[in-house]
Amino acid sequence: MAIGATIHTFTVQLSDVDRGVYDELQLRVARHPSETAPYMLTRVLAYCLEYEEGIAFSEGVAATDEPAVMVRDLTGALVAWVEVGAPDAARLHTGSMKAERVAVYTHRDPDKVAAAWAGKRIHRGDEVLLHSFEPGFVENLAKAIERRNTATLTRTEGRVWLELNGAAGESDVHTRAAA
Repeated sequence: MAIGATIHTFTVQLSDVDRGVYDELQLRVARHPSETAPYMLTRVLAYCLEYEEGIAFSEGVAATDEPAVMVRDLTGALVAWVEVGAPDAARLHTGSMKAERVAVYTHRDPDKVAAAWAGKRIHRGDEVLLHSFEPGFVENLAKAIERRNTATLTRTEGRVWLELNGAAGESDVHTRAAA
């Protein structure tokens, strides 16, 4: 019998000064057995930093035709395709064809992630944004993840501060075009 996903809850006090978004988020995040804690935390960060009306997590690694996080408008049209980790160029190409905006959030080395896309076809590749954090930021805070989590996330002038279950860290959010 296959092991099912573990549900984690996150109560996040979000203060995104850069975008003027202030809210308390109640998130239920399903963590697949093959998913690492840093990957899951990056999904949560992507959700929070992209937060707007219509945002949702996909079914995770089981959803091969959807991104990790997506935003739909009131008509159901896909507005944003947000990938996490190191997606291949074909996924970004598909996402860019389906959505107005595509972003990738990674906890890995952004140079290596982008290098895998070099020379590959990505529709509107110059508009796809790759967001990364300083080395160790996500990995260190991922150690604090529990089944029930409380967090405070603040972004101002391109820098994030995250307090998660008593552990704290900060990082610049580095952004560059995928192509």
